[in-house]
Amino acid sequence: MNVFSDTYTVWLREMMRYVRTRSRIVSSLAQPLLFLVIFGSGIGSSFRFPGIGTNYVNFLAPGIVCMTVLFTSIFSGMSVVFDKEFGFLKEILVAPVSRTSIVLGKSLGGTTTGIIQGTIILGLSTLIGVKFTSNLPIGAGILLTLVTLFLIGMGFVGLGIAIASRIESMEGFQMISNFLVLPIFFLSGAFFPVNNLPAWMTVLVRINPLAYGVDSMRYVVTGVNEFPITTDLGVMLGFFIVMMLVGSILFRRIQ
Repeated sequence: MNVFSDTYTVWLREMMRYVRTRSRIVSSLAQPLLFLVIFGSGIGSSFRFPGIGTNYVNFLAPGIVCMTVLFTSIFSGMSVVFDKEFGFLKEILVAPVSRTSIVLGKSLGGTTTGIIQGTIILGLSTLIGVKFTSNLPIGAGILLTLVTLFLIGMGFVGLGIAIASRIESMEGFQMISNFLVLPIFFLSGAFFPVNNLPAWMTVLVRINPLAYGVDSMRYVVTGVNEFPITTDLGVMLGFFIVMMLVGSILFRRIQ
């Protein structure tokens, strides 16, 4: 029971920090909406992508939702660096709390935040003109959305914690995270179809776990997907497990 209560306490702290930082909430919602409006309107009115099975705004929306969860989740690892710099992490580490509980609490906190923001963006996208054209029942669509966002969030929070465990400054964390986040996002198929790419780019897309999250979300919104849903969920689940293990191992080595 201590593991669950300790995990809940760490999760609650992460959620309280999120709720109390209103500027973070506004900025985290404003950026994806700008992407959706500007790219959806600009690119959608200038180019026509064959084979996407829908209009460009509908095609883009799932990628923007996944982008929201990606950015929120991986940068939630910054809280580890923040706690390092201000000495709070040292107080937690000397307390009778297992490091596994700390990792789980922080991971669930970052993932919960990502799911909230991703769900809000998905809801607001309907005001911009996004229409759900999938034949999935409402219950199945909601369940697949939550599972997809959860797996994406937990996987990339684990990656963020792994990076933060080896970095001593927020500047260093931001530099490494930005170096990873942008290629992961742009090679996820969020902006363009992945079925007719050069061979070298196809390889990069197929080893990118976010590509399978975008594909799953696109199936929820449009009913069109590149990979089988079982493949999407299987890859995301495997990524989640690996990143949580790596993040936990590296976090335990913090002195």
